[in-house]
Amino acid sequence: MAITADVVIAGAGIVGSSIAYHLTEQGCTNIVVLEREPHTGKGSTGKSMGGVRAQFATGVNIRMSLYSIPFYARFDEMLGYPSGYRPQGYLFMATRPAHLDYLRANIIRQQSLGLENVRLVSREDIVGVCPQLRADDIPGGSFCPTDGFVDPYSVMNGFMQKAIERGVKLMRSAEVTGVDVEQGRVARVRTTAGDIETRVLVNAAGAWAAGVAAMAGIHLPVTPLRRMLVPTEPFEGLSHELPMIIDMSTGFHFRPEGAGFLLAWNDPDETPGFKTNFEPAFIEKILTRAVDRVPVFEEAPVNPRRAWAGLYEMSPDHHAILGPVPGVVGFYLANGFSGHGVMHSPATGRVLADLILKGSTDIVDAAAFSITRFAEGRELHETAVL
Repeated sequence: MAITADVVIAGAGIVGSSIAYHLTEQGCTNIVVLEREPHTGKGSTGKSMGGVRAQFATGVNIRMSLYSIPFYARFDEMLGYPSGYRPQGYLFMATRPAHLDYLRANIIRQQSLGLENVRLVSREDIVGVCPQLRADDIPGGSFCPTDGFVDPYSVMNGFMQKAIERGVKLMRSAEVTGVDVEQGRVARVRTTAGDIETRVLVNAAGAWAAGVAAMAGIHLPVTPLRRMLVPTEPFEGLSHELPMIIDMSTGFHFRPEGAGFLLAWNDPDETPGFKTNFEPAFIEKILTRAVDRVPVFEEAPVNPRRAWAGLYEMSPDHHAILGPVPGVVGFYLANGFSGHGVMHSPATGRVLADLILKGSTDIVDAAAFSITRFAEGRELHETAVL
């Protein structure tokens, strides 16, 4: 016999968990969250770098961060679970005058929306933060002290545990196998653990979201793209109070992680696909860029067996796809974050809860995130992508 729920959420990662939590904040608790794996956090959430920042180029992404980062700052107090939020900042390092012009324009936009503490910094400021940097080609950069990092697994767990305490049901090893649409609206969700009668389905399936959407006859332009991360072994050659540091000439970036550092770089030769294996050859590529910018990284020990790969869920314009799907009443999207799912998960949860329960939200212009923007030529191209 099928069970019933007011809302079904496909995906129990950080985004799905946040949506469940924010729905309970508004009194909706008859919710089933589906997780295809036997444990939560085995998808993109558990493979994330955990960065959170407000230094974006578009207003909608800045607004999402202006909700999310203060939320992370209060997370432990509000939910009673840790988030691991560390406001050590993000430091973007320009290597060309054009970079500085770009950062300056972004700062004007960011400050106009309420991000008061972001600022341009000089080469001397940057060297003062990290004396080990090679800075001969750096004219300056931008810095925001409330940017930083969180522990994605802890955040996901906090959202979900609080939601469960309020009555939400989490079904593990429950993969979506079908979505029944009757007379133009969601009627039920079919899973490997049984059918669920519902009028609302939220697709929060991450890199696998296009497949879930297709079950309802929806074309969702989200593709998986592998991103690989390399942690060092314990290393004392740099301060562990450093911010996230981004080299705008190559895209190489790094931050403190435990007793070592976490190194990241977007390989331009990477192609879309469900590739979750780590390529050992990537280590030489990233270390070449790391040592070029921070020569002491040559002394940092790296164990290839500790490196990992995860999947970004890429949208065509590197912005999330949020909200209802025209023509399929009750089907909602929370997809396509393009690497920003962790940092924007609090805002996403609130936006989706508002749209489902009230039909509108005051957090952001939800229409800007609608799936209809692609057919209507309203893409929002985010250029501050790592």
